[in-house]
Amino acid sequence: MTPEIDLTDGKVLTDPFTAYDRAREVSAVAKLVIPGFGPFWALTRYAEARAMLGDPRFEVNSVSFLRPPGIPEHCLRYMETMAEKDGPEHRRLRRLVAPAFTPKRAAQLRPRLAALTGQLLDELPAHAEDGVVDLVPHFARSLPMDVICQLVGIPHADRPRWREYGAAVAGGMGPDFAAAVPAIIAGAQEAVARSRAEPGDDLIGDLVRAQDEDRLTDTELVTLVWHLVLGGQTPVNLIANAVEALLRHPEQLALLRADAGLWPGAVEELMRWCSPQLLTTPRFAREDVEIDGQLIRRGERVTAAMVAADRDPRAFTDPDRLDITRQGPAQLGFSHGPHFCLGASISRVQTEVALSALFARFPDLALTEDVPRAPDGGTWRPARLLLAL
Repeated sequence: MTPEIDLTDGKVLTDPFTAYDRAREVSAVAKLVIPGFGPFWALTRYAEARAMLGDPRFEVNSVSFLRPPGIPEHCLRYMETMAEKDGPEHRRLRRLVAPAFTPKRAAQLRPRLAALTGQLLDELPAHAEDGVVDLVPHFARSLPMDVICQLVGIPHADRPRWREYGAAVAGGMGPDFAAAVPAIIAGAQEAVARSRAEPGDDLIGDLVRAQDEDRLTDTELVTLVWHLVLGGQTPVNLIANAVEALLRHPEQLALLRADAGLWPGAVEELMRWCSPQLLTTPRFAREDVEIDGQLIRRGERVTAAMVAADRDPRAFTDPDRLDITRQGPAQLGFSHGPHFCLGASISRVQTEVALSALFARFPDLALTEDVPRAPDGGTWRPARLLLAL
């Protein structure tokens, strides 16, 4: 019997690990129960999930992404992002922006990342009340937005606005997101116009030059800008989750304090153990496909349940244990295949710099409460993260 996971169940929202673990040990395929959706399948085991993400029989398209109601008509043409395209169109757009997100580029950004992190840490005590600060708005959310704005070419004066846009998107596909869309599009249009008038050594400048070579339309250019800026928030919840995880595992934190060379491996393990992304973007079957005895019919939705696959004992020894020295297969937190996270390299370096600097600056950092979780069936994220400095 195929296990079912009800994404409206409070127990699943507050503890997705237990629900998905149970499903995984019954079958490699689970049925997700979501009101208003037809058949929706989740692959729960590492091998099957990883294979599906690289399988051309499953495609990403515009229906993979929910559109909140209320988006103005003039904004709709900017909503079809690179993430919604597959095949040649996806490869064309990805090739244009990929040079800005290589591991080499990420390494070159390290001094700038360290400087931005230092500034935020300098300001952190001023946000505290009685020595307690919420790390989410004052550090975890601020740093990734500053980094991606600098990389893309959003001026410093405009970044507070983009932080607000980012918060609206992070809050889910509700009325706040729909209300923010016109401002997000207008902000991207302003950034493009500014770059045309004063070309810079940044990603928008590169994209404007690509457009001059007839490789981008106006709509594609504006869409890429807003999508890259808001998509650059991947580390927000990873940083917050990782801080909680390390504070709850002081023996692992002690290893990192004793040997800074362990940080890159620690980021990979933290991404495996407490990745903010529970599920990948849904794919649609192009044809009937059978996986572990379950028939997935043409046109039905399928997602890789990273929350289960990255804790699959078939792939990872003692998978529920946080072990920053772990060796093994690559975690799926950044997905896999053609839609592997474009910003993975920068996210890795950014998370490493942020965490190492935070724990060095505040050696007595401590949790002040059980961390409340936002009720989000697709993302594992704290509603707040109160810490004593």
